[in-house]
Parts: sequence; structure tokens; C-alpha cells
Amino acid sequence: MIEPRYAKSFASDNHAGAHPAVMDAVAAANTGDAPAYGDDEWTAALQDRLRDEFGAHAAGFVVLNGTGANMLSLSMMMTRRYEAIICPESAHIATHETGASERVLGVKLVTVPTPDGRLTPDDVTARLGGRGNISEVQPKVVSISEVTELGTCYTPDQIAALAEVAHDNGMLLHMDGARLANAAAFLGCSLRALTTDAGVDVLSFGGSKNGGLVGEAVVVLRPDLADAAPYLRRQTLQLGSKMRYISAQLTALLTDDLWRKNATQANTMAKRLADGVSDLPGLDIRYPVESNAIFATLPPDTIPTLQSQYLFHTWHAPTNTVRWMTAFNTTPTEIDTFTTTIRQTLKP
Repeated sequence: MIEPRYAKSFASDNHAGAHPAVMDAVAAANTGDAPAYGDDEWTAALQDRLRDEFGAHAAGFVVLNGTGANMLSLSMMMTRRYEAIICPESAHIATHETGASERVLGVKLVTVPTPDGRLTPDDVTARLGGRGNISEVQPKVVSISEVTELGTCYTPDQIAALAEVAHDNGMLLHMDGARLANAAAFLGCSLRALTTDAGVDVLSFGGSKNGGLVGEAVVVLRPDLADAAPYLRRQTLQLGSKMRYISAQLTALLTDDLWRKNATQANTMAKRLADGVSDLPGLDIRYPVESNAIFATLPPDTIPTLQSQYLFHTWHAPTNTVRWMTAFNTTPTEIDTFTTTIRQTLKP
């Protein structure tokens, strides 16, 4: 047995294992032979669940990972190399995908500084001044993350306002929904309220950060975009041959609201941690805790001490800001133990 190096990882919800129901679903799918590339009963069952959650016109395409989901989503929305994507400066596609949008799609990202990770309609319209100018890129897609990379959430009305300004200007709205479940759990609404009903055109729907083993789904909510998806999925190296195993996982998460239970647990543990340390002198919670992420500024000499015991990332070194992430399997005992360690470390 491998001994853990750290008492607990608060670095990422990707560090959590898979939910037992997900593992059971994978084992149940591991029976006999099944057609490859999605022509199997498990993928068909997933399509039914996606339509239940997102509407009758939703079309789902299983992919291998989150960056692949974003690239497939954006590839079907971008038709010309001179088009551009408007997104927050902190967006995952702009910061943590190694320039995949530029390299794979060959398009420019127009990034917008935002105080809390959220775009506004004014942010979008302020970047449209060069439309029609042959010397400037032409924005075609607005891309947002729900939850944002700073742990904040868009409300359905905020998303709808962005969809309206995008559509009124001949653009499309993409959502990176790697943590969409956490947003819906925090806001107490359905997945559909934040996507289909709000006017999102294409969604990258996350599973691995919420109890999945591997794999995500692209959900096309604008029917006229779906025809290209099977070809682009193959071209972007995201077509898994034994798709039944990924589909079974996502179906398990979408059954009996397991996605919401997992996300609620992660969110609740983040709030518990934030409440337990927010009164400490020298510690500042940078953004509202609206999901399973906490961004805290600490005295610089305390960060290495804590990181010698617990795994977490320094988010912004110049301001001594760290990020703590919780997951579906984080327990109150783990939070309380970490809270005690933080309090003892920051104690005068």
C-alpha cells in the first residue's frame, strides 16, 4: 500500500477518487462485448438522461477530458480563422489549457479582466468596436465558466443577459461547465436553468470533478450545430472507442440527483472551512465562497508550513493567495482537522 505524503489534498477536486456508484456503473458495463465508438446501450441511456436534464433537443457527445470538451465545443462554433472568442482573463481556456484554443482552433482569445471571474454584457459590447474592420479579429463566441475559475457563480439571469447580448450581435454563447453541478447546487436550481433556459448554445459538461472516474460530455443545445460534432470529435482526438465506460459514469451521476448530492457535499465542506478560518488575523478570503473553492491570502511564512502537511496550490504568489478545493468525499472531520492546523499555524 502506498503511504500518502500529505494528510489530505485540498489542491483540486480532481484529486478525489470516484464515487462508489460510478465505480459500480463501470463494473456493470464491463459485461461481454459491445459496439465501439458510442453505438452501445450505455451511451444511448446517457442520451436519454441528458435530454431529461437539458431538454428534448439536447445532443450529447462523450469526450475524454475537459480540455477536449472545450475544444470540441468551440470548434463547432468557430467557422473562420479570423474569428475570436471573448472570455474572462481568468478563464480556463486562457490560463490552463496550454494555448489549445490558439493551437488547435487557430483563433484569438480576447480576454477581459474581471474582478470576480464573471463577464458582464458591458464587457462583451466593449470588445465589439472592431467589427467590420478588416484589420481586427471578429468576435464570434462568448465563453464563460460556471463555476468561474475564482469560485464564483453566474445566476440564470446573468447568463441570460450574456446570451442576449451575444445573440443580438450574431455571436454564440459557450459554457465551460466543468463545475456546473456545484453552481446548480449553490443556487438551488436545475442544470437546465443555467444552460438551456438561459440561452447557452454549447456546454462542456463536467463529470470527473464531481465524482466521475474519467471523461466529460459536450452537450449541444442549439440543434443546427450538432451535425458537425461527430466529425469534429474524431478530428480533435476525443472519440473514445470503449465509450460505454465513460457513458456509464455520467449516467450514474445523472441518476437520482447524485450529481447534486456530490456537489452539495463539496460546497458545504468549502463553506465549513471558510467559516472556520475567516476570523483569523492575517487571513483574508478573497472571493465569495459560492462553490467548492476558497481563495485565501495568508502571511507568506505560513504557506510553506501548511504545504508541508497538506497539498494545495499557491494561486497567486505576489499576493500570497492560495486555493483550497473540497470534493464530494471531503468529510467534516478532515475540514475540522485542517481548520485546527491553519489556526495553530497562524496563531500569533
